[in-house]
Amino acid sequence: MIALPLAAPPEVVNVGSGTHGIRSLRDVFQLPDLWQLHLYAYSADLTIAGTTYAVAPGYVSLTPAGVQVQFDYRGRSEHLYAHFRPAAVGEPSYLPAVQDAGPAAPALSALLRSATEASPSGTARVAAEVWTFLWRLADLAATRPEAAPRHPAVTTAVAHIEAHLTHPLTIPALARAAGVSHNHLTRLFQSELGTTVIAYIRERRLTRARHLLTSSTLSIPAIAASVGIPDLQAFNKACHRELGASPRTVRETALTNS
Repeated sequence: MIALPLAAPPEVVNVGSGTHGIRSLRDVFQLPDLWQLHLYAYSADLTIAGTTYAVAPGYVSLTPAGVQVQFDYRGRSEHLYAHFRPAAVGEPSYLPAVQDAGPAAPALSALLRSATEASPSGTARVAAEVWTFLWRLADLAATRPEAAPRHPAVTTAVAHIEAHLTHPLTIPALARAAGVSHNHLTRLFQSELGTTVIAYIRERRLTRARHLLTSSTLSIPAIAASVGIPDLQAFNKACHRELGASPRTVRETALTNS
């Protein structure tokens, strides 16, 4: 967990959207005196201070000043970002370096986009938007119960799933990646996550699909392919079963409510 003072607005030096993965599939950044905040619209491997995380659309990362961060992209990749200095007053809040914002992602995205539109970065409006984002992120982290440490095989399998949702995933292949048997991985998922491997994969595919349907302009066929369900009929059935409506209706409902 990262200690971040939030008693006063941060000094926001830069905020905007970045497009990467075009000329190079790897970027390395280290900002000596600025914190980095990123909200992702893509899947990639993110390494912060030597620890690698699998990020996906709707994930948020927080990197303290002076810490090196490495991005390994899988193609054209877009994210929203803010570079800031926290106000060094008050008791700190504790946030994870990387977390899935889940249903909160669209609202967080709106805050960063609003901050970007309210430039220049040094204004009070921009600081207020980023400050609100950070408080919501802290509240999100606080409402999640502390999870027991996962078995390394589960951690590896989950990271593999996040990094390969676009592709076919099978339990034997996941078990090989995690270094355990098919049956042992099945038991570990049931005991530690309370679900089956297949159900977990399905939930992650449809969670990502919901995010892309409600917060991106990607076509429905492109979204289906990006979550590993390229058959549109199968994707439509999966959305009805898991999201309660067709992909088009999920998107239209989000637009109506926005």
